[in-house]
Amino acid sequence: MADSAHVSRPLRVLVPEGNSTSAREAITILGLSGHHVEVCDPAPFCLVRFSRFVRKFHRCPGLQDDPAGFLALVERLLATGRYDVLLPTHEQGLLFARVRERLDARVGLALPNFETYRAAHSKAGFSRLLDQLDLPQPPTKIVKSEGELRGAIRFPAVVKKSVGTASRGIWLVRDQRDLEFALQELHVDGAFADDVLVQEFVPGAIEKAQAVFCRGEMLGFHAYRQIAAGAGGGEAIKQSVARPQLRAQVARIGRELGWHGALSVDCIVPGDGTAPLLIDCNPRLVEPMSAYLAGLDLVGLLLRVSLGEAPAAPPESRAGVRTHLAMQALLGCAARGGRRRDLIRECWRLATGGGPYAGSAEELTPVRLDRISAVPIAMIALVLLAAPGRGVALARGGWGEHLLDIASIRRIASEEFG
Repeated sequence: MADSAHVSRPLRVLVPEGNSTSAREAITILGLSGHHVEVCDPAPFCLVRFSRFVRKFHRCPGLQDDPAGFLALVERLLATGRYDVLLPTHEQGLLFARVRERLDARVGLALPNFETYRAAHSKAGFSRLLDQLDLPQPPTKIVKSEGELRGAIRFPAVVKKSVGTASRGIWLVRDQRDLEFALQELHVDGAFADDVLVQEFVPGAIEKAQAVFCRGEMLGFHAYRQIAAGAGGGEAIKQSVARPQLRAQVARIGRELGWHGALSVDCIVPGDGTAPLLIDCNPRLVEPMSAYLAGLDLVGLLLRVSLGEAPAAPPESRAGVRTHLAMQALLGCAARGGRRRDLIRECWRLATGGGPYAGSAEELTPVRLDRISAVPIAMIALVLLAAPGRGVALARGGWGEHLLDIASIRRIASEEFG
């Protein structure tokens, strides 16, 4: 594990959502480091409710449906003066960046300005930035209508909404039938009110990098490769890797943006040995437990930046550290059509550390460190064993009110907001 002594004293940290895997992992790291953690979320039984590290839970309005109400609740909590750091673990960062100056006076917070955050949050904005910096990405076209999309597509391709996370709003389009389905979904979501991306499909391994910046300078960096996919394309098994070229690319992006806080980037490593192609950006730490178990406490580093410090860069994380998310593994098995016996075998391998889980550490629900975290994974296992076909629906259930859509982003960006 990482040396958790990045911060010299225990802090009172407010985490503004509790239903993402990133929040759950960050809370484990905060708890192991001795910090007092409080969480607010719309869901009364969100994922982090099943953790001994959460000292207090606050029910709040949904970010997507009521960003003003959500912000009001957070500000009321901050007005008590009992928090040292506000730690956005998902898309609340865009809302907080919109009113950053107001929040800066009340609590430690590491975010860039609103326009910079919005550019990184948008898939189209990130693609344009890569073009500007002449950094590699799959051949990409940005379209604004069904007609433009039909004219731009060449099978196979990847179609993406400009706003979406957790693999929402992404379609692998192999043929005309896939295209018609993607178009139907795009119209239902109102995606053509914004940019839509069409990218050439490039086969290869998925790798992800995450970093913490202090006013444009990279402090810490970690990368890992997807060994096995879970539900919705997320990682079921990961392995940390050393990627100096990717590190340099992410550092360049952060410098160009003058980034302050956490930044994560996804890439595809083509099988032909050519350079990694950057495909996505998340202006936050995505599932930071991999880095922590590989010796780099990015959450602790982010706390120090949030407090206004400019710490020295820590040692690099170790390559070759394998981790897994049991919940993703089970959901992925079911979503791929696994039958009851397949799920039983997967449960056995997870419990015994067999097969692909040999030498791997659990990231999301570390039962040995946090016994109550066994509850959600046990519930998922029981539901799937009773009805394996519910895997996709259960995975989608995690894409909740802590996420933004086009309408909520426009409300936040409007002059009247706040």
